[in-house]
Amino acid sequence: MADHDSYIAAAPEPFRPLLARLRAQLAAALPEADEVIEYNMPGFRIGKAIVAGYAAFSKQCGLYVAPAAIAAHAGDIAAAGLKASKTGVTFSAAKPIPDDLVEKLASASRKALA
Repeated sequence: MADHDSYIAAAPEPFRPLLARLRAQLAAALPEADEVIEYNMPGFRIGKAIVAGYAAFSKQCGLYVAPAAIAAHAGDIAAAGLKASKTGVTFSAAKPIPDDLVEKLASASRKALA
């Protein structure tokens, strides 16, 4: 993938609006970040650190941030009914990630990687 637009266009159709929204939210939360493609995933880099990334899979999407951001907001993630790994939160079109949670995770990831 060459850029975020290409990645979103190639994603499964039901996820494209979710990914476009997530991209806009991350861009707003991380205005100083550069959009990059790393590990075949779109991400937002500040300096040498990838602060946030996202991906689409066959049945769900994921938002990937610093482990400290996931740990700091584990309660919010659980309250939203979403599943988290050490570095990511998965969501679907039926259960999208809440806007305020995206902002919290992006901000916490930025702080953790500063």
